[in-house]
Amino acid sequence: MEELQPQQPKKKLSNLALRSITASAYIAVLLLFFVLKLLVSDLFFDAIILAFALIGAWEMTRAFKDKMHASQKTVVLIFSALIIIAYAASDFYFADILGVHLPAPGGSQVAIGRNYAMHIVFVVFMVGISILLGLLVFAHQNVTLESTGYSLLSYIYPSFLLVVLSVCNHLELYSELAIMFVFVVAPFADVFAFFFGKIFGKALPMKMAPNISPNKTLIGAFGGLIGGAIGANVIFYLCYGLNELDKITELINLGWSLNVDALNLLFFMGLGIVTAAFSQFGDLVESGIKRKLGVKDMGKILPGHGGVLDRIDSSLYAGLIVCAVLVLRIMIVG
Repeated sequence: MEELQPQQPKKKLSNLALRSITASAYIAVLLLFFVLKLLVSDLFFDAIILAFALIGAWEMTRAFKDKMHASQKTVVLIFSALIIIAYAASDFYFADILGVHLPAPGGSQVAIGRNYAMHIVFVVFMVGISILLGLLVFAHQNVTLESTGYSLLSYIYPSFLLVVLSVCNHLELYSELAIMFVFVVAPFADVFAFFFGKIFGKALPMKMAPNISPNKTLIGAFGGLIGGAIGANVIFYLCYGLNELDKITELINLGWSLNVDALNLLFFMGLGIVTAAFSQFGDLVESGIKRKLGVKDMGKILPGHGGVLDRIDSSLYAGLIVCAVLVLRIMIVG
């Protein structure tokens, strides 16, 4: 009788391999929706921002466990989605349906007339806050001031910050550039911060925020800034190469001539460094939230990374500075 061979235990993927696979899938999804934005409509990239908002809000309410009442969690989830939908839909309506367009520098177009998208999203946002406060009346026995504070935090973070990413997506000029800065520079900063910390951390062990994230060093943060500058260089030369191709130029119109000159390159590198700084701060903000909640990860939806919030935390603050700088540029030089 043939002897049965003992079954070999299944080998588990290493954490690094798991992270690499998940990161590759995440990048592929972002790239797909970015291409759909270019070829079809900005609303496609709004769809992935909406997914971030819904999953992120769910992860926040889940992390608070029974500290929030079910009614509060429901309001947070509904209005976290509504503020993204309100901005995307109203901006599309005012700019793409009602807007009168005139030529702008670089062959792009600028909508003439008043766009009330931000007014509408502010009203929707305040309605959500009003309902959360109103639950102190309608569900007085079940909600507390403490649970109301938790629900307001879950409502603002990350969804209201994600509205800024939707603003980046709908910029009349530089919207493609804004998205590239948010989703390219932040990962470059993360990778360089990690390797600088690993290589130089023992020699230069000074911590950046020891009470919040004890593994992050100042030398790692410095590496992140270098990574931001390198990521900005990649974006610059990528955009320059794409603008050399007439057909692609029609799809990716940055609104201004991207010549390889010192001034434009310095602008990109400066924005890359500042974006990297904000992205690292965004990472620390979420680490602070997790530290207060006593959790390691905000979720488990992304194997090796944790939750969606663990993946996009740096992008939230990166979007703030990218949007501010590019809007200022539009106001000053067009």
